[in-house]
This record gives sequence, C-alpha cells and structure tokens, in this order.
Amino acid sequence: MADLSVKIGNLGMKNPVMTASGTFGYGLEFADFVPLEEIGGIIVKGTTLAPRQGNDYPRMAETPQGMLNCVGLQNKGVDYFCEHIYPQIKDIDTNMIVNVSGSSPEDYAECAARIDALDRIPAIELNISCPNVKDGGMAFGVTCEGAASVVKAVRQRYHKTLIVKLSPNVTSIADIARAVEAEGADSVSLINTLMGMAIDIERRKPLLSISTGGLSGPAVKPVALRMVWQVAKAVNIPVIGLGGISTATDAIEFFMAGATAIEIGTANFLDPAVTMKVRNGINEWLDNHGCKSVTEIVGALDV
Repeated sequence: MADLSVKIGNLGMKNPVMTASGTFGYGLEFADFVPLEEIGGIIVKGTTLAPRQGNDYPRMAETPQGMLNCVGLQNKGVDYFCEHIYPQIKDIDTNMIVNVSGSSPEDYAECAARIDALDRIPAIELNISCPNVKDGGMAFGVTCEGAASVVKAVRQRYHKTLIVKLSPNVTSIADIARAVEAEGADSVSLINTLMGMAIDIERRKPLLSISTGGLSGPAVKPVALRMVWQVAKAVNIPVIGLGGISTATDAIEFFMAGATAIEIGTANFLDPAVTMKVRNGINEWLDNHGCKSVTEIVGALDV
C-alpha cells in the first residue's frame, strides 16, 4: 500500500482526500456512510461572526453536469459553533477544519480568533469570495488588494494553519495566490464556485431567488484543473485542488497539475461514500504504477 500522507503547512494529513465546505455539513451527517476518521480532512460548513439567515428560496438549481447554489452562508454564527458544534466534532480523529467567511477584514479576523482558541481545530479555510460591504459589495477575492487585506488581518490573530480559498471569477488567479502567500497564507485551495445563472423560460424568471449563483460539479473541472496548474507554478505554498472531482482519476489529474491535496464537494450529494472510493482508487493507481507515495506524482505533469 502506498504512503498517502501529505502535509499542508504544519498540518499533517493521513491522506490527501478532504471534503469541501458546504457539501459535508459538520461531518456528523455523513457518519453513517463513511468512517470520518479515514478522511484526510473535513472542512465544515461556512461560519461567520454573526448568525446569517442565508438567501430566500429557491437557492439551488440543477444544471447539465453540475448545480447552481446561492445558499448565502446560512449558519448560526461562530459562538454557536464553539458552544454547540465543536463539542460534538472535537474528538473525531481527523483534521476538522472550519471555513470562515466575513463582510470585512475585521469580521474575518475576529471569527478566526475565536476558532484559534479551540484546541482540536488545527486549521481554517478563508472564503474570500464574500462581498466587501464597505467597498461597494465587490468580492474580496477578485483583487490582489482585497484578498491581501483579509489574509493580513486574519494572520495577525490566527496562529495555526491558514488555507485561503480562491475565487475563480478573476482575471489572473496566480496574481491573487501570490498576494495571499505574501501576507502569510500557508496554503491556497481552489477553485470556489464559478458565477452562473439558469432561467425558467415559461415563467421568464431566474431559477434562483437572487438570479445568480455558484456553479459546481463536473462542469467546472477543466477550469479548476487549469487554475490549479497555473497557481502551483506561481507559489511556493501547497495547493489544494477542488472543482468537479468525483473519481480517483479526477483526483490524480489534480495531483499531476500540482495539487498536494484535493477536496470533494458536489459529488458528496450524489454518493455519500465517494471520499473513501476516491481514496482507495488513488491508492490502487499508485500501487499499479509502482509509486511508493502520492507525493511522487504532485506536479508530475509533463508539459
């Protein structure tokens, strides 16, 4: 059996398969389907400083080879997480990681600081695809300055492994990656969802309550793969790849493009046990190709 262990900054993982935020709840919801401790890392649903109601329904729509969502980061806030969710997940024997969102650098930093105090949460993933309420609503993650401002604020108050989740809705994702690396990011994960839209032609109305939403699923994989390849060449920190991964073959493509680890998102809705199938498939491929470690194929693309 090949060595599947990898490192993301100071974060040691028993294998490179993680779950993407918003698709795996708090992990507990999937305990009947997969052994949670055998997943490399579980990134729990987005958490904000204050509770959020999310957007009005409908907020999900199926599309060819994917889905759109505009859930709007519905959650009960970081204090509720610390008091009620953390006690339930802290003893799961894997890396429990919290996805952090905010509407200002100060919001992000305060939320991160409260999670920093939780002993059994070894890392956070910053969702910088959120709108900057003080600057006209443009997402932090679409400019180098905006992305850097969030990471800088969080880095001052958060002392564990810091993963920054990058938006694909940009001109040069490599420039954004370099900007967050310069401010202290330990890793970048990409891609977040692509902005999309679907229309009901009989009603002449959008299918989603706020008209647009984030596209995920197999449809985005070629874009995600290209961006991971570009970013892996541009930074010196580990890259975590996600976007349309549903098989071991998909995951191996991301490793070869330069990803050290991967996240599985939308595929969890279709097959709650997909994480273990992907992990086992990676191991089988490595064995069949004489690889002793998954790290042998990271960035191994011959271009």
